[in-house]
Amino acid sequence: MRNKLKKPKISYDMEADVLRVEISKKPIDYAREMGNIIVHFTQKGLPVYLEILEAKKFLTKTGQILEKAKMPKFVGKPA
Repeated sequence: MRNKLKKPKISYDMEADVLRVEISKKPIDYAREMGNIIVHFTQKGLPVYLEILEAKKFLTKTGQILEKAKMPKFVGKPA
């Protein structure tokens, strides 16, 4: 049986303002907090789950950085 996701599962908790990204279904062994981002890892050190705290602020700042770098914005669903 395979423990990998084909696509990341993304969810947003509006009340808590937390964006969650499930990268893999592998078991979580430990987590590390890196600023407003919590990364959950397997025993082998592979990231499997991300929590972005204060998500609105994070996404706004990311958009501003992308705009300054003249990178395309990611809006809506991919084609």
